Amino acid sequence: MSLAQTHNSIRSHVSLANLTSMRVGGAAEYFTSPRSSLELTEALAWANDLHIPITIIGAGSNLLISDRGIEGLVICTRHLRGIDFDTTSGQVTAAAGEPVARLAIQVANYGWAGFEWAVGIPGTVGGLVVMNAGAQGGCAADCLVSAETLSLIGTTQLIYPQALNFSYRTSALQDAELLVTAATFKFQIGGNPEAIAADTEAKLKARHTTQPYHLPNCGSVFRNPLPQFAARLIQDAGLKGYRIGNAQVSELHANFIVNLGNAKAKDIFSLIEHIKTTISDRYGVVLETEVKTIGHF
Repeated sequence: MSLAQTHNSIRSHVSLANLTSMRVGGAAEYFTSPRSSLELTEALAWANDLHIPITIIGAGSNLLISDRGIEGLVICTRHLRGIDFDTTSGQVTAAAGEPVARLAIQVANYGWAGFEWAVGIPGTVGGLVVMNAGAQGGCAADCLVSAETLSLIGTTQLIYPQALNFSYRTSALQDAELLVTAATFKFQIGGNPEAIAADTEAKLKARHTTQPYHLPNCGSVFRNPLPQFAARLIQDAGLKGYRIGNAQVSELHANFIVNLGNAKAKDIFSLIEHIKTTISDRYGVVLETEVKTIGHF
């Protein structure tokens, strides 16, 4: 019997396609989705004992996983939940697996301002911090107080924004072998709950109107090459609707790639490369991907 079989929370050869918003990708060699800090540290220790690679995923909303799958242990944090509101300070501490959109609605219901922009973000709190995710003029760096992290060898550390080198859609955590286990944010208290909830709802409707929520996608594929916008460049290049296999540049928003049904990760990857080449050849602009690719393509 393998070590994977003797560990209660770790399974082998688990398909990852349904754990990503793009609905593509192969299997994890080993997989676990811990529901407590203890299960998480035990899983890390198990992988370290076997000297196998560790990959962390959250809601899978900003990921493109290879059709060949992922070697080693994949740890999914989406079941690490918990939110603590401090009503006197306007601070909220949320576990890594908390859905950002749900947190935004709860913050709005308290009448706290400063997180309305996050209501349409499909990821988790952990991913929000790591990617410095944002929308409609706001981003994680605007409200983050601190991030609780865990190294892949089990060491905990509290990190503050000044150490994270936040910039547009990126942070130092992207290159660090650290797992965000929780994050604390600060918002403006004392607002009108009805007005803030209405503004939050309006922002959500605006996103649903302009982005292809009706089809599987991974969110914005490219970072905006400011002051230009990736969607405008892609649209002007005539690539709206362009497809490879069942992967298509969205006809609603050109910086989204949608899965029309049974697309392969290799098709999406090829489409991304085609867009990058086209924009570089036509405009001399090198597009950088916002979506993270994992595995061999």
